[in-house]
Amino acid sequence: MEWLVWGGLLLTILALLTAFIIVPFRSQPLPVLGQMSEFTLTNQDNQNVTLASLHGDVWVADVIFTRCAGQCPVMSAHMQSIQDALSGASPIKLISFTTDPDFDTPSVLKQYGARFGAHNGQWMFLTGTKASLRRATVDGLKLSVMENSGQGDPGALFVHSEKLVVLDQDGRIRGYFDGETAEGASQALAAAKNLARR
Repeated sequence: MEWLVWGGLLLTILALLTAFIIVPFRSQPLPVLGQMSEFTLTNQDNQNVTLASLHGDVWVADVIFTRCAGQCPVMSAHMQSIQDALSGASPIKLISFTTDPDFDTPSVLKQYGARFGAHNGQWMFLTGTKASLRRATVDGLKLSVMENSGQGDPGALFVHSEKLVVLDQDGRIRGYFDGETAEGASQALAAAKNLARR
């Protein structure tokens, strides 16, 4: 009898902890980690994309290059899984910035996007000048991107962050997630959906 009483008390305490600590923690708003800088880049359809043109949309961003033989295909597959979980009318966009604008022209990016089933208007691949891409990815998204010119392998030309960045309707950075894992992609999707409900 004493064991049942103590067991019941323990279950009650755990339920209260869940109600008052864990549930409010999960519903806490995402922090504002920074503001995306202004940019003008070109997507895979040769259209200009700016920070202003994304205003009102929640977006998930990453940095890739099409000749990448390592993490980029993995990250793009995870971006595809995010896209597949969204409805066609979703206010959530996916934005992939290239680190390799000399090679990654709009037509090359379009072919790369087709490999991953990118939906026009929902998943954009952006290119531009090296300076404008650097401003967007390094200064704006606060991601690391470095040329790896000592390597002869085109698939190893750049070293860059594997993070997925979630931004809100005002272009504010609200979270960084691991783009190389399914768990990170799932967390990024959940964060984006949470922001889109606002």
